[in-house]
Amino acid sequence: MWIIIGLLLFLIALIFAVTYNRFIVLENRIDNAESQVDVQLKKRHDLVPNLVKTVKGYAKHEKSVFSEVTKARTAWSKAKSVKQKTKAANMLSGALKSLFAVAEAYPDLKANENFLMLQEELSGIENKIAYARQFYNDTVLTFNNKVEQFPSNIIAEMFNFKEHPFFEIEESEKKPVEVNF
Repeated sequence: MWIIIGLLLFLIALIFAVTYNRFIVLENRIDNAESQVDVQLKKRHDLVPNLVKTVKGYAKHEKSVFSEVTKARTAWSKAKSVKQKTKAANMLSGALKSLFAVAEAYPDLKANENFLMLQEELSGIENKIAYARQFYNDTVLTFNNKVEQFPSNIIAEMFNFKEHPFFEIEESEKKPVEVNF
């Protein structure tokens, strides 16, 4: 009888330890994923001034576009939470769309080797950002499910594990892209 009770207590302790350790692993994975998103956003942040400088040489009168890009970069630099980072990154995405729309109006710029190289590099970074956001969101989904599901929700409550926010895009980003020829 004591052996059965001892085995049962051992089994409960084992389940408890495994579940707690899984929460720790997932939280560390979320921190890592958020860091990877930050790395890619920082690369984009650092690339944008070169892109702006190249476009500025051709489009000197498009001041509002350049100020929007600068404002978005500043917002990203000051962002601390995932929500703030998401908002700033979306703001920069919108500003970059405007910047590329301006570039479309200048045929010489579109053929400029520096502009093409910067545009290609930015495109690669945008793909990496998308992947990093997806990885972050997948990891957050796994963690949040553990926080809500029984019996792991008991351990989550005991150790104050809370759901993490997802990286989300703004509604304006979800609208269909308009292509004009």
